[in-house]
Amino acid sequence: MRYSVIVPVFNRPDEVDELLESLCSQTLKDFEVIIVEDGSQKPCKDVCDKYASILDLHYYYKENSGPGQSRNYGVERAQGEYVLILDSDVVLPTGYIQAVDTLLTAQPTAAFGGPDASHPSFTPVQKAISYSMTSFFTTGGIRGGKKKLDKFYPRSFNMGIRRDIYLQLGGFSKMRFGEDIDFSYRIVEAGYQPLLFPDAWVWHKRRTDFRKFFRQVYNSGIARINLEKRHPGTMKLVHLLPTVFTVGVIGLVLVSAVGRVLMHYDDVHRWYWLCVCPWLPIILYSLIILIDSTLRNKSLKVGLLSIPAAFVQLMGYGLGFIESWWKRCVQGKDEFQAFEKNFYQ
Repeated sequence: MRYSVIVPVFNRPDEVDELLESLCSQTLKDFEVIIVEDGSQKPCKDVCDKYASILDLHYYYKENSGPGQSRNYGVERAQGEYVLILDSDVVLPTGYIQAVDTLLTAQPTAAFGGPDASHPSFTPVQKAISYSMTSFFTTGGIRGGKKKLDKFYPRSFNMGIRRDIYLQLGGFSKMRFGEDIDFSYRIVEAGYQPLLFPDAWVWHKRRTDFRKFFRQVYNSGIARINLEKRHPGTMKLVHLLPTVFTVGVIGLVLVSAVGRVLMHYDDVHRWYWLCVCPWLPIILYSLIILIDSTLRNKSLKVGLLSIPAAFVQLMGYGLGFIESWWKRCVQGKDEFQAFEKNFYQ
């Protein structure tokens, strides 16, 4: 068998249903599917049973330990030469497995990954969040999707690796957040260079509202400092951009507030510029997001929603980064995380 698809699941039977349905439609059938239920209160076994006669499907239930350890649990029971790591909230185009196989034949490699995209059926909020995670005007370039000069580090929503190398490296660590980047770093440190397979893309649902999205990106900001502590020198200038953006926005708002106070106690016209001008960069950035997202998604509604999505993505990450930097680098505390109970939301 060439491929084993590994999917950790927590309280998401509906998503698993959509993923398994898309796996049934694959043009290349040389794969097994391993679903690892990570202590769910809403198990997906009934959903898996529905596809048991169509797919080479194996379902396991275990105590909750997080997605990384659940992936390891699945890989230990896999039979494929390569393991394909997917999140439960992705849907595959019919040619996904075939694309992986074709690209591996053309470019044999130990590890690889692919980009994600927004599906037409996604809600406007999901499309806006997807835009914020992939746009050139946010931090989309960090995630990959286009070939670039820097090294490529696959993410757990769409990652592949030879099973023997996975086991040799010990799989995912016990990090609760950023465990996929940690694994990618260890793959590179072991002498392997993961390749970006642009044609092996998936539809990725993202979070369903801005509150959950904030939790996700906040934890990503925290993980960046933890990753730098584990892998010194891996932090790049681009990783600091959300924090610079966050500090800049907060600074502009505070300057405007000072101008407002001065207008109240002093001559209104003298301080009007101080009250208004700080908002101009924020408004200009919002207009850029609105226009670009509207054109890309062909929807004014998605374009408007992309404005708060972009600010949540950048500032959520930036705030998490700042807190983690303060606690780990200034106060010298051990590795930590936030919103742990809500990881899967």
